[in-house]
Amino acid sequence: MEISHRFVDVRSVKVHYLMAGRGDKTVVLLHGGGLDTAELSWELLMPDLTDNFRVIALDWPGYGQSDKPDVKFTIAYYIELFDQFLRILGVSKASLAGISMGGAIAIGYSLEHPEVVEDLILVDSYGLQRKVPMQFLSYLYVRTPGVRRMTYWLLKQRAFVKYSMASILKRPGSVTEELVDQIHQQVMIPGVAKAFSDLQDNDVSWNGLKTVFLEQLPNIRANTLIIHGEKDTLVPLDCSREAHQLISGSSLYIMEGCGHWPQRDNPEEFNRVVGAFLRHESQK
Repeated sequence: MEISHRFVDVRSVKVHYLMAGRGDKTVVLLHGGGLDTAELSWELLMPDLTDNFRVIALDWPGYGQSDKPDVKFTIAYYIELFDQFLRILGVSKASLAGISMGGAIAIGYSLEHPEVVEDLILVDSYGLQRKVPMQFLSYLYVRTPGVRRMTYWLLKQRAFVKYSMASILKRPGSVTEELVDQIHQQVMIPGVAKAFSDLQDNDVSWNGLKTVFLEQLPNIRANTLIIHGEKDTLVPLDCSREAHQLISGSSLYIMEGCGHWPQRDNPEEFNRVVGAFLRHESQK
């Protein structure tokens, strides 16, 4: 089934989103930070869901084909904008799947709007860890003038994009030339670095992270599946294990040999697990 590209105005911000499929149940896919987009994270999953569900995947403002407004991009900003996005599209019930930053937004939205979220899928999710690896060095990286600017300059070199993917994708063959080209194209978009830089500025302190939902996780009532790449070096596996213990009735699925982007590291396995979870819930 064809995936259509659409735009909608949300609080004077043009938001790009992908839509496909049919069915009474709506699945909304939320991409991560860095240089991610709806297409990069979800283009391999969407075709597998369209026979059973209406599927929506948006580019967050600051990313992809959505506007790059002059605002402070924070998790709270995205949660509020996401609520308006769903209202404009007329979505009153949905299943959410979020990777990394998208997972944190999905958690925050589920806590604020439990009446909307039927199912929740968290993929190597942000918001579950108290600290990032090498917390103080990460804080210095964020606070040292010019360092991030230098990083994005390096990423404009295609070879560096390919090299950096080794920290995210762990299975042999996952880093393809086509994927490197797609990510490199995102680096070249003017203003694309601001959104993730804002998030880092707001969230990374010298001794920990500010967006931590662990204490609130017992309040989640949606059917929850937690997926985590076994070899993720950005969000440790223990974070998802702890979340699994805190969310009543949740399931934890560990993808062996995969890194922080398991839907790209092993799309066949990822699609099978997600599809089975959503189809099971839709039959209840």
